[in-house]
Amino acid sequence: MAALAWVAAALLLLADWLLLRPGLPGIFSQLVPEVPLLRVWAVGLSRWAILGLGVRGVLGVTTGAHGWMAALQPLAAALGLAQPGLASFRELASWGAHREGDSAGVLHWGSRLDAFVLSYVAALPAAALWHKLGSLWAPSGRGGAGDMVRRLLGFLGSEKRRLHLVLVLLILSCVGEMAIPFFTGRITDWILQDKAAPNFSRNIWLMSILTIASTVLEFAGDGIYNITIGHMHCRAHGEVFRAVLRQETGFFLQNPAGSITSRVTEDTSKVCESISDKLNLLMWYLGRGLCLLAVMLWGSLHLTVVTLLALPLLFLLPQKLGKVYQSLQVKVQESLAESTQVAIEALSAMPTVRSFANEEGEAQKFRQKLEEMKTLNKKEALAYVAELWTISISGMLLKLQFTHAVQGLLSSYPWMLKAVGSSEKIFEYLDRTPCSSLSGSLAPLNMEGLVEFQNVSFAYPNHPDVQVLQGLTFTLQPGKVTALVGPNGSGKSTVAALLQNLYQPTGGQLLLDGQPLVQYDHHYLHTQVAAVGQEPLLFGRSFRENIAYGLTQNPTMEEITAVAMKSGAHDFISRLPQGYDTEVGETGNQLSGGQRQAVALARALIRKPRLLILDDATSALDASNQLRVQRLLYESPGRAPPTVLLITQQLSLAEQAHHILFLKEGSVCEQGTHLQLMEKSGGCYRAMVEALAAPSD
Repeated sequence: MAALAWVAAALLLLADWLLLRPGLPGIFSQLVPEVPLLRVWAVGLSRWAILGLGVRGVLGVTTGAHGWMAALQPLAAALGLAQPGLASFRELASWGAHREGDSAGVLHWGSRLDAFVLSYVAALPAAALWHKLGSLWAPSGRGGAGDMVRRLLGFLGSEKRRLHLVLVLLILSCVGEMAIPFFTGRITDWILQDKAAPNFSRNIWLMSILTIASTVLEFAGDGIYNITIGHMHCRAHGEVFRAVLRQETGFFLQNPAGSITSRVTEDTSKVCESISDKLNLLMWYLGRGLCLLAVMLWGSLHLTVVTLLALPLLFLLPQKLGKVYQSLQVKVQESLAESTQVAIEALSAMPTVRSFANEEGEAQKFRQKLEEMKTLNKKEALAYVAELWTISISGMLLKLQFTHAVQGLLSSYPWMLKAVGSSEKIFEYLDRTPCSSLSGSLAPLNMEGLVEFQNVSFAYPNHPDVQVLQGLTFTLQPGKVTALVGPNGSGKSTVAALLQNLYQPTGGQLLLDGQPLVQYDHHYLHTQVAAVGQEPLLFGRSFRENIAYGLTQNPTMEEITAVAMKSGAHDFISRLPQGYDTEVGETGNQLSGGQRQAVALARALIRKPRLLILDDATSALDASNQLRVQRLLYESPGRAPPTVLLITQQLSLAEQAHHILFLKEGSVCEQGTHLQLMEKSGGCYRAMVEALAAPSD
């Protein structure tokens, strides 16, 4: 296929040489009035149309083509526009001057062989540059740098149109900047030629006005750009964090919190800042390059052609260097995420680190991660030196402002790729589809609270071969308290996690009021199902905010106080100077375990749930508050009581339950009331009760 493509491309070149070169000028000399420049444009546009159709029809090149064939469409456009463009600039350069003969006719590619060759000399670098810039923005479907930049700019939404305005302002600003050397040259000519003073003054005024206008336009463009990119930063952070929050619970088991935090905060900030800086440079160099090219063509066509011939030297290394930067940046970010995870683990478990006197061990582990990152930084520094060396050498070879602009444009490209390299993990998060749906559509007006486990099996995602639950079958009756007891590791907390829809069963069904739990709306489900764990997590906010956490409508102070009194939290909260507005500290670290359990219980009760899950939620409460919870469960008057799943090791609390389930190795081995289970000689429940009642040595 590649050989056929080359043959077809060669045939199009021959057709351009043998047919279009002699044929089109003759045709349009008969059809177009005797205006040389108009004829050149008619011939050029026709050449573009014919070559473009040939590229599409003969070679089958479409917009989504890759490799060298993708440059054929812009090459056809450049070939068609090169001669008319050069002729137009030549006409403008000699505007108002005495001309001998037809200036446009000199560039008539049908009559001169050197003009035909000149069109290819001008078109090839132009098409290559256009293809290079176009590949940065066009979606490739392969997750390339262009796709990532395009998606990052997608965070701008409708504000992305401002970038077009910024580019226009930059070009206009560059035009004004060109006024200084242009008018300086004219003034020098008039001084040498002893021209009249009015011309001198007029050009001084024009140069001043254009310079001031250039400065104003540049400031306006920078201001609009920075405001627009600032909005992109905010939206990117928000979208990445939202994408992480919608993942299933198993995702957070398989990915350490430090790594996720590094991606959401540091990586996103670094990517956005780098992209905004490099994009600004790309736009500035592009605008400056276009303006300089126009001035060069105006001044001297021959010098412009010589400069364009040297441009291919600047195309050789940017792509290779960009790939090196991108791969190194990915590795650096991964190493940074690993070191961040080590630091977070150590800082969040300082009491444990201190109690085992392992401060130096944690510091050593952190240093090891930094050493790995230092090695990668050395490689990155070597790549940076190589890039500077190539820029310096090419800068010495090409001492022209235009080549400097193109050089800056192309040297910014690998740096753009380097910045984009940090965004790979970010887009993994954005593109990741949760393994299980977070939310269904069911939201009935009334819920009874009937729970049915039907032959449920489950294994955690990070240990798929270890079956925690095996064929678990039982029912929680509406309005009743069911106690779930058993040895450690029997799967009791896993049952609580499944009831909260944190995970989905790997086998069997979990029904709530006869419907699969996963089909309920996420927000509706968690207004009807509330859970309190043994070590509940509070947020670094006030007591009021923690109790009302997650509610769509803010509760009244009376409602907050009422549930706090039921849970036993009101007594110690009311003694604080700021009461319910007191901050609880990070993760509630300013509170005791019993106080955290009391606040978490109030947070669950304020929802008035139809299913209440207490997973060893009273283990740290004092005797008076435990008694308060018992009365809440078994003596609560008023509205219909909720269905309660009571997971506990305190058998004094479980023996009052309406039903008791004994869980062993992931399945129910006994069930009944306390009296029924105690009557079973050799039963698991009875053995546990007797073991707890036996005096310790």
